Amino acid sequence: MQETWNFELNQSNESNSEKSIKELIQSKEKDLGIFLSYYFKKEGAIAEKVSLGSEITFLTNHTGKFKLEFDLVHFNACLAINEQKRDLIEISFEFDSDFKNLKLTGPYWPERGMDEI
Repeated sequence: MQETWNFELNQSNESNSEKSIKELIQSKEKDLGIFLSYYFKKEGAIAEKVSLGSEITFLTNHTGKFKLEFDLVHFNACLAINEQKRDLIEISFEFDSDFKNLKLTGPYWPERGMDEI
């Protein structure tokens, strides 16, 4: 499993691409929480309070990576579970040629296949 999410940016500006990423993370905190929650849905957990967890590293003018920091919350009223911990996940990014869209790609987590009998 590998999740991707596309975001439209307010302005097209190559020189402020790092600033665009930081603004996006702040303004789309809840959307990023949903994006990250897909990775933890089998655990019954959700991601909240997403923020930038590392420096933004550019590999080319249009691509790079950074880490997102978030609260991973496990909650199940029936089992009396209410746990929360801070976690990090590495995200790759890619701007389109006009710097108007940003594509975020999460890590690749192989899914477990069927067990043999």
